[in-house]
Amino acid sequence: MPVETAKHLPSYQLEDAFEANELFQRNGWTDGLPIIPPTPERVAEFLEAAGLEPEDVIGTEAVRQRRISAAKVAINGVMAGCVPSYMRTLVATVQALCQPEYSLHGASSSTGGSAPFIIVNGAVRTQLGMEALHSVFASGNRANASIGRAIRLILMNVLGTIPGQMDRSTLGHPGKVTFCIAEDEEDGPWLPLAQERGVPAGTSAVTVMASESPHQILNEWTQDPRELLETVAAAIRANMLTYSIWAGNYALVIPRQQREVFLRAGWTKQDVREYLFCGATSAKRRSPAGAMKTGSTPHCVHLTTCSW
Repeated sequence: MPVETAKHLPSYQLEDAFEANELFQRNGWTDGLPIIPPTPERVAEFLEAAGLEPEDVIGTEAVRQRRISAAKVAINGVMAGCVPSYMRTLVATVQALCQPEYSLHGASSSTGGSAPFIIVNGAVRTQLGMEALHSVFASGNRANASIGRAIRLILMNVLGTIPGQMDRSTLGHPGKVTFCIAEDEEDGPWLPLAQERGVPAGTSAVTVMASESPHQILNEWTQDPRELLETVAAAIRANMLTYSIWAGNYALVIPRQQREVFLRAGWTKQDVREYLFCGATSAKRRSPAGAMKTGSTPHCVHLTTCSW
């Protein structure tokens, strides 16, 4: 593993956690919420949990050649409220973000305001007690909330993606605070996302996607898979009507209640994808002048996976 040239990290002697928070707020080192002071002892525990040295380089943002060291991942993990057992998940997420396919610089600095949507698969979900069933995009689970928040702090404090500076997001969305869920892999035959992307069964993995804010689409009045997907397709078509640059990528998060509808009808994940792709492709996209023609293969960008 490459290493970063040793640099002196500043240290401060402070009276208490409140004073530490005020220091971080004044210097713009936080997302506006309180932080856990990253003491040397806490940071060392995180590094030990992942078997890393402080100067180990976890990833490099390619455009500006900004290196993200293990120490900086650990510091921001402590600040976000993580515990040492989360460190390997943080490392894998940073590695996924730094893959060329994700285009970290563009996704983090554009006016579109996307945020890394983190999906966790494998045994690590249960080991960390992650939430995969109830209110997964909301509050209530420490691992979901703090892992996503740690990644945001890393982007801000290491890469300088600060609102109004490198981060040029016009509106942003709550996912730019934290945006991490675990996939519900139990009680069904569908392959988890990580396995679909080539990760062996039983291996822990994270997949990251540059994503806009979630949009909850409601249809509780049917048991017909087609009617469910027509509701989703209508929402996608409406979103695409005036967006002329490209067709875009969509992550469909299906709760267990609706997944059972598809399973009873014998539908696979691929069946869902194909039906939704055909239904969601607008007339504008099907036209010769459109960005996408019927039968073309959708190209998914800003999507990467890392396993351990």
